[in-house]
Amino acid sequence: MAVKYVFVTGGVVSGLGKGITAASLGRLLKARGYQVTMQKFDPYINIDPGTMNPIQHGEVFVTDDGTETDLDLGHYERFIDESLDKNSNVTTGKVYWSVLQKERHGDFGGGTVQVIPHITNEIKSRFYRAKSPEENKIAIIEVGGTVGDIESQPFLEAIRQFQLNVGHDNAILIHVTLIPYLKASEELKTKPTQASVKELQGMGIQPDVLVCRSEHELTEDIKEKIALFCNVPVSHVLQNLDVEYLYEAPLAMEREKLADVVLSSLRLENRKPDLSDWEEMVESLRNPNKTVKIAIVGKYTQLHDAYLSVVEALKHGGISCRAKVELDWIDSEELTEKNLDQQLHNVDGILVPGGFGNRGTEGMILAAQYARVHKIPYLGICLGMQMAIVEFARHVLGYEDANSIELNPETKHPVIALMPDQEDIEDIGGTLRLGSYPCILAEGSRSYELFGKKEIHERHRHRYEVNNAFRKELQEKGMNIVGTSPDNHIVEMIEIAGHPFYVGTQAHPEFKSRPNHAHPLFKGFIQAAVDKKISEEQQQK
Repeated sequence: MAVKYVFVTGGVVSGLGKGITAASLGRLLKARGYQVTMQKFDPYINIDPGTMNPIQHGEVFVTDDGTETDLDLGHYERFIDESLDKNSNVTTGKVYWSVLQKERHGDFGGGTVQVIPHITNEIKSRFYRAKSPEENKIAIIEVGGTVGDIESQPFLEAIRQFQLNVGHDNAILIHVTLIPYLKASEELKTKPTQASVKELQGMGIQPDVLVCRSEHELTEDIKEKIALFCNVPVSHVLQNLDVEYLYEAPLAMEREKLADVVLSSLRLENRKPDLSDWEEMVESLRNPNKTVKIAIVGKYTQLHDAYLSVVEALKHGGISCRAKVELDWIDSEELTEKNLDQQLHNVDGILVPGGFGNRGTEGMILAAQYARVHKIPYLGICLGMQMAIVEFARHVLGYEDANSIELNPETKHPVIALMPDQEDIEDIGGTLRLGSYPCILAEGSRSYELFGKKEIHERHRHRYEVNNAFRKELQEKGMNIVGTSPDNHIVEMIEIAGHPFYVGTQAHPEFKSRPNHAHPLFKGFIQAAVDKKISEEQQQK
């Protein structure tokens, strides 16, 4: 079989859910026993999203090998349950950077460097390649943006050339498009889809499968019309209606026979799928027997996508405990001592996520203190752990000016300090401590109990660390250092003694959580919130 390729493009409008369609296909193919890998090609000029504002772009996802990538890769990992790497996210910036470096090096022999063939050849070289001749995989490659965007044209031209090179049986194209509904005339309109497909055809590309996003069921007449005008078999015109829960999407696309059509187009055997674990997970998601309210206290709460993986990981924790997780978004900038109790008194758990910069950190410190004093389950992630330590140093150790040197370089008690290897770094992009690192857990700790093993590996994205000069004092006063790097230099995890659940981690565990395998910390956090709520309800009886 070698490697087969499935390209996924979007038409008419952005935001149709190309990534979810691609990820759903990955899950369906994997359920049939095929090996799957996924890629995202983004048309923006940035090398990666690492320096982008989360409010504009959404979260930066981090892979095991330390690559800062688009948030769609999070969806891919969660759906196909595979760890992706630096090759999984390619931007226009990366492509041009590589070509320009080759030009400066003289690799093109003094010739004129052009979009065709040099840029398109570089793009084609980035399409997934088997690591060995024996490797059999299906590579699903999503092209960001919308067909017709000037930025996407080199990618589409590269796909045209590539398909010609490898043969149509080895590379097919799925086009995700919109079928709008006009309320006034009560009609579904196919013209935008026809126009979008014609644009592709004008570039020499013929879609093999059309996935039509619609608010209403597509009639057979509509499907036949689309098939006729877009030059695809009617069986390859599939509808993609809205689903109540994101993780229902693969099951919905299975009913539409998406995988069947793709395998037929690739001339591959259509095996019987095993989706039982996914169906069980969706069943738990749809039928919770309890509800907990979790406060997310962060600085980017205006755009929930800034914390997308955190939100999904909380859902996964809820699924594992058969609990519905209601989120209370609290802007840490607006959290004060005056409104603290009003905002947090009725929540079952408090989570402070990662972030950078000074804005909103005092509100995070207040939230950490409230959770500690009122015995509310608390999970601090990256900056959330650091602010919990600052809070503890101020109010338990008595160092009123305690802070991170990132936030106050003049503090006399810098409980959070710059990592030695981060000194003198001038560039911002790609220079953090990034990727998967080992952590040794203390036996007998809550974290050790949750993970069930001594050595774990978690993904990181940070520049600052706990100042070791304060470790002894913190421990003596009840903040236990329960996870460290193997050399014992970097504090990775903390817990507060005698608290139902108060855990901080320097890592980003949300990146490794899966809907059918909740991350141990999120599972433990939601279970603690459930226990708190049950205990309170019993007391009220």
